[in-house]
Amino acid sequence: MGATAAEETPVSGHAAEDLHVVVLAGGLSYERDVSLRSGRRVLDALRSVGVDAELRDADVALLPALTADPPDAVVIALHGATGEDGSLRGVLDLCGVPYVGCDARASRLAWDKPSAKAVLREAGIATPDWVALPHDRFSELGAVAVLDRIVDRLGLPLMVKPAQGGSGLGAAVVRDAASLPAAMVGCFAYDPTALVERYVPGMDVAVSVIDLGDGPQALPPVEIVPRNGVYDYAARYTAGRTTWHTPARLEPAVAEAVAQVALAAHTALGLRDLSRVDLIVDSTGQPHVLEVNVSPGMTETSLLPLAIQAAGLDFGRVLGALVTRAATRR
Repeated sequence: MGATAAEETPVSGHAAEDLHVVVLAGGLSYERDVSLRSGRRVLDALRSVGVDAELRDADVALLPALTADPPDAVVIALHGATGEDGSLRGVLDLCGVPYVGCDARASRLAWDKPSAKAVLREAGIATPDWVALPHDRFSELGAVAVLDRIVDRLGLPLMVKPAQGGSGLGAAVVRDAASLPAAMVGCFAYDPTALVERYVPGMDVAVSVIDLGDGPQALPPVEIVPRNGVYDYAARYTAGRTTWHTPARLEPAVAEAVAQVALAAHTALGLRDLSRVDLIVDSTGQPHVLEVNVSPGMTETSLLPLAIQAAGLDFGRVLGALVTRAATRR
């Protein structure tokens, strides 16, 4: 998508000015601070194209406010369980309030990484081999025995991360067996189930997918180069910790393959409007899907806004198009 796509975005300032939009940000997850930063940026972008937008937290005052003054659409800028496990979307459905993004069922599926990976694999989409291990089983069966079997099955190095969670919280690369117990303990601090994946070396790439009315389209891929080699929480949200290249430094054929895989993942999980697909491109040019985010970050260092800019699109106009589409679902 190039500069002409921005001119063709199916929202006019005129239509946008007729909308009353609520941006939800904050919540009580570990990612509250990031969510508030995302929400403020979305709010400013929507107002820049004439949308009557307000920022609200997901707290006890939310439902009375939505009932008293129903918005035309909601933008969910909540990260972590509050915004991504499908529960809030289900409540918005009960209230008859349309929102940008996928429905509750698809959100629940994408949020649970082991379940999402199973769907992706069934659809023929490459994703690293994995084992999902609840903390209770880990304790009952004996940590040493379980970890030995994991190493035997998946080999080393490994990636350990929460089965449900985002922003790289609780994630760690394990390069030797002795480091695995500590990584598991760190992961269990954020989620009762750990996802242990075979670590695939290669280029970290994120592909954002948006649908402005003509079907899902992949935006230019963003290459992620964290200074310490791991794209964890600090690397994502601390200035100077990560370098991004947009578009990613990929051969044209590989870039096309990455885009097609991202679109296939978006479709396989039943998503709509927008998503961000995180992948590793290995040394042979093969993309492997790691996870799919249904409520991508919108901060100044987030990947979706970088991709929108690289596509020659205006952030506010894209958001305006998305809320206009959502409003038609009432």
